[in-house]
Amino acid sequence: MDANWLEWLGYLASLIVLISLLMSSIIKLRWINLIGSSLFSLYGFLIGALPVGFMNLGIAIINIYYLVKIYRGSAKKEYFKILSIEKDSEYLKHFLNYYKEGLKKFADPSKLEANTYEVSFYVLRNMVPAGVFLGSKHDENTLEVVLDFVIPEYRDFKIGSFIYEDSKGLFLDKGYKRLISYSSTVEHIDYLRKMGFEEKVENGSKYFEKRLLLSQ
Repeated sequence: MDANWLEWLGYLASLIVLISLLMSSIIKLRWINLIGSSLFSLYGFLIGALPVGFMNLGIAIINIYYLVKIYRGSAKKEYFKILSIEKDSEYLKHFLNYYKEGLKKFADPSKLEANTYEVSFYVLRNMVPAGVFLGSKHDENTLEVVLDFVIPEYRDFKIGSFIYEDSKGLFLDKGYKRLISYSSTVEHIDYLRKMGFEEKVENGSKYFEKRLLLSQ
């Protein structure tokens, strides 16, 4: 076996394990660590280092065990609830301050604190305040999505589907037949498209639109 090839395999396995520890999502951490530990196990057996091989094989099995538990758990029905945000909410201020670095990709956190929005609510997921939605009136039939933020641990699109599909009646009851969002962030644009928003251009300005009533 080519010693140089084996050495690079060890470096690759080490790098993947290191990257896994940078993940904020436990699912991503488990998957990436599974790949890294599996490669490290292979590396250990190929160079005859049995303790390295067996230890990383054990780590890989542990990752598989917890991934199975996570996916079995996610298959169970989860609890989602919309909770209105009160004006001058202290909790909202703390929430925005705590996640201000992540929020900066989408908006200025300091400008979001004054809750003067037509539609504003938290999304509870299994009783955890996992997301915040803020929307302002664009016109009589249109709500502009100012902020749709989900904390890193829950970014699997389930909250987005709950807002834009399961809870669309909330917007319709307030007279809004379409939602629009202005975004230039690639990650956010990808999210909007997954949620059914379509790219539009008006007077040279690009935005994303979701019609809540397809006949409109």
